[in-house]
Amino acid sequence: MGLVWLNITTSLDGFVAGPNDDVERLHEWLFAGDIVVRQGGGEFHLRTEADAKNFREMLSRTGAVVMGKRTFDLGSEPWGDDPPFPAPCFVVTHEARPTVKKGKTSFTFVTGGLERAIELAKDAAGAKDVQVMGGASTAQQAISSGLLDEIELHVVPLILGEGKRLFPDGTPVQLEQTQIVPSIGVTHTRYRVVKSS
Repeated sequence: MGLVWLNITTSLDGFVAGPNDDVERLHEWLFAGDIVVRQGGGEFHLRTEADAKNFREMLSRTGAVVMGKRTFDLGSEPWGDDPPFPAPCFVVTHEARPTVKKGKTSFTFVTGGLERAIELAKDAAGAKDVQVMGGASTAQQAISSGLLDEIELHVVPLILGEGKRLFPDGTPVQLEQTQIVPSIGVTHTRYRVVKSS
């Protein structure tokens, strides 16, 4: 069975979105370059080979995706009929609804909480990894849950000063840095979760 890892872009001061869910400046590293990587109906324009290698690795290791309903709601229209996910997605929500299929991707809505969504995602992922992505609430729950094996941050040299904070209050987590990849406008860092309490 694979790992469960949080994969998210953050500002230097720890925000994953600005006011009004603005993520445009945070995600420039995915869309403002000349190196094209296609996934599903998505087309990503990365700035450097380091970015492209990191992004391709993320795609290849992902066997299932867990996200929050807010991420699904905000992304559903821009993703279109062929979303840029290489695997089935599990959406943590309080609203029961039937599974939605778009292109090769399915979105299963899980009302049993994050832990249940991760259980279902692990079953779907097989030997591959489960990627937890998306908004602040899901990320904070994942960090607090003790269910993560790794945290991968794409740190953008931007101080937002306000918005949706990544890290929850009162949840100490010991990490071991396992990777750092500098690039232009972003630094890719990966940490193994040693212990959370």
